[in-house]
Amino acid sequence: MKISARNRLEGTVVKVTKGQITAPIKIDVQGTIVTAAITTAAVDKLGLVVGLEAYAVVKASDVMVAVND
Repeated sequence: MKISARNRLEGTVVKVTKGQITAPIKIDVQGTIVTAAITTAAVDKLGLVVGLEAYAVVKASDVMVAVND
């Protein structure tokens, strides 16, 4: 796999909920659940099923940072 993003989190698919158009995918990354909303077509193309090892790839420009007041 070659990608330009450096924020690649390896984990295991723990839930796939296919809707008509999109599907929330939950990936367990060392005890933290990361959720991504992708198309159902992408779910099928990638063969995503519970138990499959997968990567959550995070694009830094889409990550928000916050602190407590």
